[in-house]
Amino acid sequence: MKKGRADMATIKDIARLSGYSVGTVSRVINNHPDVSDEARDKIQQIIREQNYHPNINARLLKAQQQTSVAVLVKGQQNIFLQNLLERVQDNLTSSGEEVSVTIMDEADDEVFKAIELCRNMKPKGIIFLGGNGEFFREEFTDEIDVPCVLLTNNAKDFDIPNLSSYYTDDIVGGEAAVNYLIQRGHANIGIVGSHYNVEQGQIGNQRIQGAIHAMKAHGIAFDVDTQYAESRFSLESGYAAALDLYNRNPDLTAIFALSDVVAIGVLRAVADLGLRVPEDVSLIGYDGIAYTQYLVPRITTIRQDSERLARKAVDDLLLRINYNKRVLHQAISFQIIEGESVRDLEF
Repeated sequence: MKKGRADMATIKDIARLSGYSVGTVSRVINNHPDVSDEARDKIQQIIREQNYHPNINARLLKAQQQTSVAVLVKGQQNIFLQNLLERVQDNLTSSGEEVSVTIMDEADDEVFKAIELCRNMKPKGIIFLGGNGEFFREEFTDEIDVPCVLLTNNAKDFDIPNLSSYYTDDIVGGEAAVNYLIQRGHANIGIVGSHYNVEQGQIGNQRIQGAIHAMKAHGIAFDVDTQYAESRFSLESGYAAALDLYNRNPDLTAIFALSDVVAIGVLRAVADLGLRVPEDVSLIGYDGIAYTQYLVPRITTIRQDSERLARKAVDDLLLRINYNKRVLHQAISFQIIEGESVRDLEF
């Protein structure tokens, strides 16, 4: 049944009825070639049936006032975010959007940068890849007046009316990683990565919080001085932190690296200490980047669904750029990818 003027179809209605994403519908509406004939025919049929007409005047006015979609990447050496960036860019460009990418150091203030962009560039919308929750709570202002999406962090508690978020539950993920090690017989477990402050809402701290919770649930004590080493999300920092941790606790039987990049640095450090993974020490990472499956040994890791995260973020942003839709906050499931870096501990 066609909708009347008082109940006009939206792009979200077309997506729902056709079974395709908002991004695919947008590409059909804008006559982009990278859509299958089957998808194009079905979407155009639904458009005709629903008497759908995009608001051309509003789109032209918005195009005159705003430029591209801005993507802010939090971390110059974070391979997972680089992979996520590639997927986000592919989804945006295939939907006919121009993309402006800013890659920042993991210690930089992404909210301050967003305010600066809104003043000077006037983006259509902003996607944050990674972020510090404290910056969003304390600094996010009305100057950032465009639709925004935060990827990999949960922004629900920030109470920001124009900020959606899609994320992996890092507390649950950290708990799953350490539970996996405990189930394989490990109790003297080290943690490498981030800055230790479980009261903060940063990604690394949430993973630490989950790891500690898993240990406590199994009656395993956690001592920061002997079981933790701070590290940036980089190969070099992960390597140095692992050496430092072994100097303080040479009896470790397993390490939880808070990212796969850190895990690769740990792997090299273990080798340089004359030890082997997993024979002498087991290792589990976090993120699920492809590199981990081409190392010797393949690294067991918590895999985040980067493809789904990117698709959700772009669909959400495009929908809110074109229509006054409410923000959403959704956890995307993870899975444990078993490699060759964890062994059962023999007593």
